[in-house]
Amino acid sequence: MSRFHARSVLWASLAVSLFGSSVRADGPGSIIPQEKDRGRHEQFLKDKAELLKKGPIQVVFIGDSITDGWRGGGSGTWQKAFGEKYNALNLGIGGDRTEHVLWRIAHGELDGIAPKVVIMMIGTNNCGSPAVDMIAGVTADVAAVHARLPSTKILLLGIFPRATNPQDGARVKINQVNEVLSKLDGKDNVKYLDIGRRFLEADGALPPSIMPDALHPNEKGYAIWAEAIAPTLEELSK
Repeated sequence: MSRFHARSVLWASLAVSLFGSSVRADGPGSIIPQEKDRGRHEQFLKDKAELLKKGPIQVVFIGDSITDGWRGGGSGTWQKAFGEKYNALNLGIGGDRTEHVLWRIAHGELDGIAPKVVIMMIGTNNCGSPAVDMIAGVTADVAAVHARLPSTKILLLGIFPRATNPQDGARVKINQVNEVLSKLDGKDNVKYLDIGRRFLEADGALPPSIMPDALHPNEKGYAIWAEAIAPTLEELSK
């Protein structure tokens, strides 16, 4: 795993420069900003402006369909746990990979705000790539947030478990990636937190009662998520 960490650190340093200089030709696609869903991106900019009318945005969620799902199965929990208390902004888009998050950050989604905490959980859609590329992509996203918001705390969540069987290749790869991402804890205002075990049975199986498709949480899953991060979020928001 050390070679993964060494390469991810290299690409993290490159990530900060992606927004003002050229990208290295041999860098992985996971760290090269790529546009997707411009319409939703533009809606996020409007959402941000509307929230700012209510007061400062204290918490921002960044991610893919799992974060996007706070608007669906997690909507009731969202308002109670985050919306009212933190005037929270959800920047999750279904299907996003790390490179799409880089593009969105580069195009203003974090501009004009100073949240106390950014909660990031991204990378599962990069599972078709080697683990080292996934690590580089997530690390680049963290570096991009820190470059834009140097005073903001980043609550980096381990990628959630997927696939019912704990021996599934995607699950094993995610565990490898999370092991390396955990080393970002304490660096550049990052707090790493892996709550994946909260979704699993004692034998490591991912139950359909929490994630019916073995990937996306249902209402019960989102309640588990909110409860699992509440103490850490409270502490980081002080």
